[in-house]
Amino acid sequence: MIYEYDGRKDKCPLPLVKMRVMLKKMLASDECIVIIADSGSINDIPKYLDNKGYTYSQQPFDGAIRIHIKSGTIK
Repeated sequence: MIYEYDGRKDKCPLPLVKMRVMLKKMLASDECIVIIADSGSINDIPKYLDNKGYTYSQQPFDGAIRIHIKSGTIK
């Protein structure tokens, strides 16, 4: 399953909180896509994912950042 969250209109810490809820629901084969524009979230979410050992990629997306998280690759 692919979980998606468009948080471009939300301010920190809401995108981080919503992403964490989705990550808890995910199974090993699931993926999560988060789109964020808030500068606090752009800094905090990658730090959180690095700290927890998730494998992810991020790229620019329509004036925001799109983060693609793979659940099955948690360290």
